[in-house]
Amino acid sequence: MSNKYCQALVELRNKPAHELKDVGDQWRTPDNIFWGINTLFGPFVLDLFTDGDNAKCAAYYTAEDNALAHDWSERLAELKGAAFGNPPYSRASQHEGQYITGMRYIMKHASAMRDKGVRYVFLIKAATSEVWWPEDADHIAFIRGRIGFELPAWFIPKDEKQVPTGAFFAGAIAVFDKTWKG
Repeated sequence: MSNKYCQALVELRNKPAHELKDVGDQWRTPDNIFWGINTLFGPFVLDLFTDGDNAKCAAYYTAEDNALAHDWSERLAELKGAAFGNPPYSRASQHEGQYITGMRYIMKHASAMRDKGVRYVFLIKAATSEVWWPEDADHIAFIRGRIGFELPAWFIPKDEKQVPTGAFFAGAIAVFDKTWKG
């Protein structure tokens, strides 16, 4: 699949140097955050949103694969575990009528997959006033403080000012699992 979103990612990765503002929705989940979430809500066997280099699980979907075009429950039935996702927050974009990004569509797909069974866990922005906020999630856990997301492996700083800080928003964990007992 070749679409504008994926083409823009390739162009970004191939730039000789980057600024922090270039990273957009390509920030990496820190390992300690992932392993903590995995301990509480896993085991995770499928990473739903990755650039391939930052995958937290051996099985994963990249933007080229387009996670929103797949039935996650079928894949998880093969893998025998739960799915993790740190979804892209970029504006909704489509390729051939199928959404690739957009939190509203990601959360809608998560709800549809929830109804088929298995567990889907998302590290999301704690933005309860957003239209995409997952009101139908089976469990939400708010993270105290702000997460220090990591730069992608391809990031080459343009200058010494390109030093990451914590996210500018609070985080939350949304669990979609119709068997959730708390």
